Amino acid sequence: MFNKLKKMFGSGESEQQTTAKPSTTASKEIVIKAPLTGEMNTLSEVPDPVFAEKMMGDGFAITPTEGKVVSPVDGEIVQVFHTKHAVGIRSNEGVEVLIHVGLETVKLNGEGFEAHVTEGQAVKAGDQLLTFDMNYIKENAKSIITPVIFTNGDMLEKINVQATGPVQAGADAATVTLK
Repeated sequence: MFNKLKKMFGSGESEQQTTAKPSTTASKEIVIKAPLTGEMNTLSEVPDPVFAEKMMGDGFAITPTEGKVVSPVDGEIVQVFHTKHAVGIRSNEGVEVLIHVGLETVKLNGEGFEAHVTEGQAVKAGDQLLTFDMNYIKENAKSIITPVIFTNGDMLEKINVQATGPVQAGADAATVTLK
């Protein structure tokens, strides 16, 4: 799925194909941490049909109150968009998570964003991935709401979003069950 996203959003020179293989584990249920501090939203609340209608996959969204994105899982960075508005992570169990900061933020060409990771980098849940200027995004993008999408839903049996209302980055937000 991340290769498809690279085609959609473009590929910067620093992007490269990853060949990491998911590891297997005895547990089929994976806890997904909130990658941002803010207000939890359902995908249907995202004012963009690509996310609201789950065209890219199921998940949840957060309206951030801080301009910091952390890893929701232990895994590997598989994509940092050259515009720094989104990052893709593959958990150690193989779950692919796309964090897309704001809506129509690709048009900002990286302005207002800073990446703190590179493709192929191992991360732990809670590690800082991106920072962004919330005021700049609010003024120059359609919305600051941030979809968190499971892009390889074909390998997931169930997605259970438990968090509602205010959420802190690093708190349990959802669980996914592998097929």
